[in-house]
Amino acid sequence: MELIAKYHVETDLPIQKAAEAIAAEQSTGTWTDVRGQDNPLAARVISAQGSEVEIGFPEELFEPGNVPQYLSVVAGNLFGLGTLKKVRLQDVIFPQSLTRAHKGPRFGIEDARKILGVFGRPLVGTIVKPKVGLDPAGTAAVAEAAVRGGLDLVKDDETLTDQSFCPLIPRLEAVMSSLDRVEKETGKKAFYAVNVTAGADRILERAEEAVDHGANMVMIDVLTAGFSSLETLSQNLNVPVHVHRTMHGAFTRDKSHGISMLVIAKLVRMMGGTNLHTGSYMGKMAGETEENDLCRDALRDEWGGYKRVFPVASGGVYPAKVHGNLDGYGIDCIVQAGGGVHGHPDGTTAGARAMVQATEAWLKHIDLVEYAKDHKELEVALKFWGC
Repeated sequence: MELIAKYHVETDLPIQKAAEAIAAEQSTGTWTDVRGQDNPLAARVISAQGSEVEIGFPEELFEPGNVPQYLSVVAGNLFGLGTLKKVRLQDVIFPQSLTRAHKGPRFGIEDARKILGVFGRPLVGTIVKPKVGLDPAGTAAVAEAAVRGGLDLVKDDETLTDQSFCPLIPRLEAVMSSLDRVEKETGKKAFYAVNVTAGADRILERAEEAVDHGANMVMIDVLTAGFSSLETLSQNLNVPVHVHRTMHGAFTRDKSHGISMLVIAKLVRMMGGTNLHTGSYMGKMAGETEENDLCRDALRDEWGGYKRVFPVASGGVYPAKVHGNLDGYGIDCIVQAGGGVHGHPDGTTAGARAMVQATEAWLKHIDLVEYAKDHKELEVALKFWGC
């Protein structure tokens, strides 16, 4: 069995020679002949056509369960090879020996739905705004207003962790107290994804402390904290894990160089994320439709025996952008708006209701403008931000 890695390569070399250079560099080779190069662990070129290359790596080359080591093979020194102008890791097909080494999500889509009691519709979420600057009481007030408007999830910004202006535990306690109050008064349940991102020596302790103080979901910035940190959280916590992809653009933005979002999505599912920001079909961070589709399917299709993961559409989303994202992701997704909730002229609760109403219109196959005639919060949002 092999791990198969697919690359886009731009080079002045014949593409077969470039592919052979990648296979050698990432397995057994070096820049000159050495004894023992006829090695059973040598990678092989499966195909090299145009600018597309497939390399097969023997499964024995990998240490099962060690994702940093996987990445050192499939996404290591090849990016520095001078003979390659550009190279992008497009996809990785993992052998069963490696997928079996990872348990995947402890909490998947179905588990999260059961916790909330929400079925048959997308989840609707928000990010606390302003991103930073609020104290714990201010954060809790924003979260409470959002959930009173019908939202299912409130999350920290990726830059908010345990700073002095808004310490994590006081913030968490204030937010959970406010959400408990809303639930008692209205019956509405919601997740609060508190950002526990920290160094490897601290992240699990921080997350466990958060759960001990009432957290019902934690969040991790997976690319800055590391995939193994995500796996540690997933396997040791009895709450879902929300995964943010901050810094991904450094890898994914150049479609000819770097690492695709598809690879990140596969690794997040293997490592145990419950929700993953994958890009929006409409919004300020809208991605390419094909890549969004691939990520969506990698998170939700049958694969590896893993539970299914929610793709999250966010970034410049507001009510008029809801339908485009739901057309792409369907019911099993989270559509999330920050400014598109809190920037509503009538405040956060009205902004939350407008997002919920836009989702309802999509579910009922009713034109957004038509639906807004009987839903004032949506009507105001459409007039303010446009259709």
